[in-house]
Amino acid sequence: MIAHHALVLNLHQPLGNLEELLEHNHWEAQEILYALDRIPRSLWGYEDVARVHLSLSGTLLQTLSDPAFQQRVYGLVDCGSLLWHYQNQDLFEILGTGYYHPVLPLIPEADRPEHLQRWLAMARHLFWRPRFQGFWPPEMGFAMELIPLLRAFGYRYVLVDSEHVEPVTPMTWQELRYRPHIARFGTDEIVVVVRDRDLSNAQESGMEVGWFVNEVAERTRWCDFPPLVTTCTDGENGGWFRNVTEGSNFWSAFYRPLLEQFRAGEAEVAPTFVSEYLDIHGVHGEVRVTTGAWNTGWHHGREFTQWTGSELQRQSLADVQSVSTDLHELRRQAAEQGLIGDEGLARELEEANWHLLRAETSCNFYWGDAWVCRAEADLRVARESLARVRTRLSAGAVRGGSV
Repeated sequence: MIAHHALVLNLHQPLGNLEELLEHNHWEAQEILYALDRIPRSLWGYEDVARVHLSLSGTLLQTLSDPAFQQRVYGLVDCGSLLWHYQNQDLFEILGTGYYHPVLPLIPEADRPEHLQRWLAMARHLFWRPRFQGFWPPEMGFAMELIPLLRAFGYRYVLVDSEHVEPVTPMTWQELRYRPHIARFGTDEIVVVVRDRDLSNAQESGMEVGWFVNEVAERTRWCDFPPLVTTCTDGENGGWFRNVTEGSNFWSAFYRPLLEQFRAGEAEVAPTFVSEYLDIHGVHGEVRVTTGAWNTGWHHGREFTQWTGSELQRQSLADVQSVSTDLHELRRQAAEQGLIGDEGLARELEEANWHLLRAETSCNFYWGDAWVCRAEADLRVARESLARVRTRLSAGAVRGGSV
């Protein structure tokens, strides 16, 4: 039986990170840019067989589409052409995500729609399409309570890690891991596509085509259905993806040879888009997904320990909650006073809002205590803007609503 393979790559750089690397670690910035540029170039001529899912964070898209950044790196990578190549729907299925790449279950519920809406506004403009079928939760951080939000934004399916999926409908190990399922929260439901953690670990570190084909065959041997094998990793981090030597990186040493074998009928692993698989084969059974993320280095993904393990991380996340609560309360007060359309007030609220959203970036909490200061710097600016909002609202109330 042919096994269908969904390859998923996560691409993310925090806002300003590439610019900083260009200034202080130029070669690493080049490696990242070359890795991004290598993706479409490696697939030219394979439009008949190559199928790749890409999740690009809003901050990465903002950087790549910025004219000043494009001009700065033009001798290295043509970012405008790169974004154009990512539009190729024969090769790529673009996945929705959160703009500033937050671990969604860790941030205030009121802020989550902002991340999704801002990403959609950017992606619809850059990729010339109104809808994106799949959703990539940043860091694969998922909780069942996200289902109504994802459905409200029109997403058909969401990717989750295999370690957190539990059957509601009785099913075999193979069915649980290699078939899409339905997950429900209240009256809302969404299709769950399961990432194979073990095969994804191999994809991240480097693997041979023969090993992968044999391993997939063994894992799906007892499937009496067309299996969907989903592997998900970062696509621009690590030596396997950054290596510039032909024949020594993911694309030239693994993926293109896999495509060649499939074309020749020598590998029973068929690259596929999840949306196409769902159209043809549908879903099977119901599952629940326990709250968690994917594995990152030593972190197993449960309880978000990577982002909440230290007292400083937890305190900063509490600060995020506090600033978010203040922001939404001041928005409510501005609406009550009829001042929501005041330009000065709107500017201050938006200044606070985007700094809050950027503070919620997963990278700020990923590196232990090292980057927490970045979150706190943004929260400090947000608090200063909110203080000015309070002053304006108080003045408006005193003057009977005239600001």
